[in-house]
Amino acid sequence: MASKADIRTQAQALLARFQMAGAEVVEADILQPADILLDLYGEDMRARAFVTADPLRGEMMLRPDFTVPVVRMHMDGGEAPARYAYMGEVFRKQEHEVGRPAEYLQAGFEIFDKGDPAEADAEVFALFTEMLAPLGLRAATGDIGILRAAVQGLSTTDRRKAALMRHIWRPRRFRAMFDRFAGRVPQPEARAELVRQVDAQGLATLMEQRAPAIGLRSVAEVESRVAVLRHDMAAPPIPAAQAEVLDHILDLRETSENALEHLRDAAVDLPSLAEAVARVERRMEALAARGIDMARLDFEVTYGRTNMEYYDGFVFGFYAEGHPDLPPIATGGRFDALTRELGQGAECPAVGGVIRPALMLAVTEGAT
Repeated sequence: MASKADIRTQAQALLARFQMAGAEVVEADILQPADILLDLYGEDMRARAFVTADPLRGEMMLRPDFTVPVVRMHMDGGEAPARYAYMGEVFRKQEHEVGRPAEYLQAGFEIFDKGDPAEADAEVFALFTEMLAPLGLRAATGDIGILRAAVQGLSTTDRRKAALMRHIWRPRRFRAMFDRFAGRVPQPEARAELVRQVDAQGLATLMEQRAPAIGLRSVAEVESRVAVLRHDMAAPPIPAAQAEVLDHILDLRETSENALEHLRDAAVDLPSLAEAVARVERRMEALAARGIDMARLDFEVTYGRTNMEYYDGFVFGFYAEGHPDLPPIATGGRFDALTRELGQGAECPAVGGVIRPALMLAVTEGAT
């Protein structure tokens, strides 16, 4: 097992390489404001964050990553193009993964640029590919933007589309909800029964009868919930042809070249995909121009759906296939929406990734 000194030396070597790529080295406080940032990380990261209280600053957390603090720093300073690199510890609870550290080093590289997103995506991925090449890792890529575009193009209510968008990062919930909206499974009986009882008895009478179950919710809150249920029950199912396209997208796992052909076909049946597919094609061209073999690079539309919820486009990861017990050695992606969220109306499209030096050394040791 590599020593802490060896891991830090490896991290410093990564940082130096990022600097060679034109990055400015930045730092982020270990203690971050929880009330501002927790919602940006998503459900999984919120559950794994170490949260504490400061009598003056309120709820704080140990930084679970660098990207959100770096985006906040950049957007506070404006929207000018920039390249950043960083190195330091991150802190995440490991309640269900015995033996994995709750504190570990990351080294990262990020590009903020309003120019050509495809070129920026390709630059980051090609840099990581070059740096990790000696380890013989498998690269995986995807694009969250494809699934988002597919949901937006469905012929269903805005409320249903918003619900699906909220659950893109939770595959099981998304699938269950989508199957219900497509008419493949019935509305939960408890919901239907509530609407029937309100219609038959009136809300006031029902609330008196079910007071313990309803608890502290106001009449207005219950009325709003019943209206949502009634509206959802009355909505027609998502057309079968569109549902089949989304099924195909959810199952698409191919080499990049073949995946692009499938996506082009899907865009014919679901036109809302066209722009997102065009972005994928431009990125693949940029990757190919940097020497990445598109005939061998894996592409999965839904790759990365259980990672950071701030990714909204290109996503990637590097894995040691000979070490299935290890998490990804490196991960990254595009987070344009995060810059809008923290920029309070301003935005600066951004992409980046992180490498875990301890995992690099674990792979190297395992190969010797």
